Amino acid sequence: MDVTAILFEHAKDLLLTYGVYAVALAVLAAFFTSAWFKGKLGEFLVNMAAYFRLDHDTYHLIKDVTLPTDTGTTQTDHIIVSVYGVFVVETKYMKGWIFGAEKQKTWTQKIYRHTTKFQNPLHQNYKHVKTLQSLLDLTDEQVHSVVVFIGDSVFKTAMPANVAYGGAYISYIKSKTKPVLTSEQVSQIKQQIDQGRLERSFKTNRDHIRHVRETLNTKASVTGNITCPKCGGAMVLRESKRGATIGQQFWGCGAYPKCRAIVQV
Repeated sequence: MDVTAILFEHAKDLLLTYGVYAVALAVLAAFFTSAWFKGKLGEFLVNMAAYFRLDHDTYHLIKDVTLPTDTGTTQTDHIIVSVYGVFVVETKYMKGWIFGAEKQKTWTQKIYRHTTKFQNPLHQNYKHVKTLQSLLDLTDEQVHSVVVFIGDSVFKTAMPANVAYGGAYISYIKSKTKPVLTSEQVSQIKQQIDQGRLERSFKTNRDHIRHVRETLNTKASVTGNITCPKCGGAMVLRESKRGATIGQQFWGCGAYPKCRAIVQV
């Protein structure tokens, strides 16, 4: 009996068996650490906070709303409708120290020695707010912008009242105690959003991403620089070094590898 051959076959079987598990674990690890999953996790946590801490008869949560605009589409993570106003909620999944002020164009994320600039999320949410105001014919007093940070992030500067970490955004919503809408208006607004929104589907999301990319490329051709659609940081024009796209240019996030967002040229 060839002991070496037996040991080799046994080792091969072990490698095949555990190799499959290793590949599966690697795929799962990549999935759970992806920007897409973190974004969806953040949205889920925001939804849960609203579900458990807001009265369902008073506050009405509408999720993942894509609305048409004059130039394309705008996508809103969460809209909460109540007699106290319409709350437009933008979710940001970020790590590290966060520095910013209400009127600053860009905010700063610092992770150890690495510093990244990203677009002020209040400015980012401004288009969502204005689109809703136009659609629903509402005043500034009737629409509130809210930004929620999710992840291992810490505010290192004083933040505006409408910028919160995790479920703390509920406190801001509850701080609005003056009715600015009637119950009839609330019902009408819910109906208008439902009728005006685009269908929740892969195609709607794909078309919106294409619109964002086209907008970024147009801006890049005029200004020579664009911001990352995921983290808001500056993007860098790069050239593919391998694969079927070798030689082709693309916009890659300047925070790579922490953010792997890509926008095609």
